[in-house]
Amino acid sequence: MRSSELGELAAFAAIAREGNFRRAAAQLELKPSTLSSAMRALESRLGVRLLNRTTRSVSLTEAGQQLFATLAPALEEIDAALETVNGFRAHPMGQLRLSVPRSVAASLILPLFRRFSERYPDIVLELAADNGFVDIVKEGFDAGVRLGESVAPGMVAVRITPDMSRAVVGAPAYFARHPPPQTPHDLRMHNCIGYRKISSGELHRWAFAKDGETLNIAVRGNLILDDAGLMLNAAADGAGLAYTADRYAAPYLADGRLLRVLDDWCPPFPGFYLYYPGRRQISAALRALIDALKVA
Repeated sequence: MRSSELGELAAFAAIAREGNFRRAAAQLELKPSTLSSAMRALESRLGVRLLNRTTRSVSLTEAGQQLFATLAPALEEIDAALETVNGFRAHPMGQLRLSVPRSVAASLILPLFRRFSERYPDIVLELAADNGFVDIVKEGFDAGVRLGESVAPGMVAVRITPDMSRAVVGAPAYFARHPPPQTPHDLRMHNCIGYRKISSGELHRWAFAKDGETLNIAVRGNLILDDAGLMLNAAADGAGLAYTADRYAAPYLADGRLLRVLDDWCPPFPGFYLYYPGRRQISAALRALIDALKVA
């Protein structure tokens, strides 16, 4: 196989994953026109149409679907083979694509990035900050970060934070107007800031446990958000009570912008894990990032 043919197949796979010429071109660092020419050349050489193109979207034909189903694992094997030489380099290198919640990107990964990039200047780290659940294999990510309870089966998971617990928090000004809840049942008398799950569209229920009793409360309020940082900011402004991980609330609690209630109803749970497909050989670049996160 000529190198140009392998390049055309890799370009086709990128388009198939992204469903968009511009995004695929950006991932491959090519111009969209160059990518389009490569696809025309591939289709001409194979004598079959692989892509259905419109002005707004790109989809696979039946032939394209069959080719991609066979091609994607083969390209993964090629990437894995190339990664075996990483151990012979003086420094890990290459591009890492991670799917992470926005709160993790802001509170965990970005604070250590400067130190990480100084040690590994040849690694390019790309973060897709999204609170929804992502199929990292289908979407072409090297790894993802999610709570341990949310990691899909078949993945290798590496713990990168200690156990966490939930925290119910409100501003001092809010509690000056409303008596603090003594049990989760008291939340029905409070304005609670809702959290909308991006992946399912459901409103998150507030979970509590104490002395063998577990509760899942469908709270009510006049504000619904989809980001922990926004919820904490709103709570600090006195908009209502927020329910989030204690590590995110910690800075607000430390400086007095928020006060915590119902501590004894919020037991610990497994924290965040970085995960990647178990069948894939881990790259030197990903190993370097895992090591940095484990000691962060």
